[in-house]
Amino acid sequence: MEVVIDPSPDALARVAADAVERLLTRRPDAVLGLATGSSPLRVYDELVRRHRAGAVSFARSRAFLLDEYVGLPPDHPESYRRVIDRELVAHVDFAPGAVRGPDGNAADLASACAGYEDAIAAAGGVDLQILGIGTDGHVAFNEPGSSLGSRTRIKTLTAQTREDNARFFEGRRDDVPRHVLTQGLATIMGARHLVLLASGRAKAEAVHQLVEGPVSAMWPATVLQHHPHVTVLVDEAAASRLQLAGYYRETWADKPAWQGI
Repeated sequence: MEVVIDPSPDALARVAADAVERLLTRRPDAVLGLATGSSPLRVYDELVRRHRAGAVSFARSRAFLLDEYVGLPPDHPESYRRVIDRELVAHVDFAPGAVRGPDGNAADLASACAGYEDAIAAAGGVDLQILGIGTDGHVAFNEPGSSLGSRTRIKTLTAQTREDNARFFEGRRDDVPRHVLTQGLATIMGARHLVLLASGRAKAEAVHQLVEGPVSAMWPATVLQHHPHVTVLVDEAAASRLQLAGYYRETWADKPAWQGI
C-alpha cells in the first residue's frame, strides 16, 4: 500500500488522473471502476480537462460504477448513474453503453446483483478502481460488519452514512434511501489497481485504520491491506492520525519519477 500525502486535494487529483491517463494510453480498451460521492470529483474534473486538451480518450474503454441507491428513480439527480453522467460521462467520449451501474430498480434485485458480477467478469475485470472512504471506514456501501469476502448485493445503510449523504439531498436525511446495491469487498479487491482518495479531518480516523490498523470487518476498508496494488491519496487533514506519516512523505519524495503509482 502506497500512501501519498499532499496539502492540496487538487494535486492529489492530478496524481490519480495521471494514473488513469497512463493506463488509457497504454491500454485504450482498459476497464475503469468509477466511484461517486465528493472524493473523486476533482479527479473527474481533471480528466475532463485533459480530454478536452486531447491528452486522453475514453472511446474504447468501459467503466463500472461501485453502487446505486435502491428505488431512487433513474432520472433523480442523485441517482449515481445521473451523477456520473453529469460529472464525467457527458463531458468525455465514452461510447454509448460503455458505462454501466447496478440496477437499483430491478424487479429481482438478487438477480441484478449476480448479473452485474457476471458483467464485470465478462469485461475481464476492472483495471483501475477509484475509491473514496466513509467516516466509519466503509468503501462503496460496504458498511461496518460487511463480509470481507462479499460480492455485489443489497445493503442497508447505517444512520451515519445516511446523515453523511444528506448533504446531497438538501440536508434531508429522510430523503436518503435506506437501501443500496453495492459491489462487495471481494469484488472491489478483484480490481488490478485501487486508487483511494480522502480529504478532511473527518476522514482521519478511517484513513488511520485503513493504512495502519488491524484488518477487521468493523473497518471494512482495512481489507485493502491485502491487495497487491493500492494507492492512498490523502491531504494533511486526512493524514493527521497516521503514525508513519513522515515515512510516507519520504518514500513519495524519493520515488523514481518513471515509476508512477
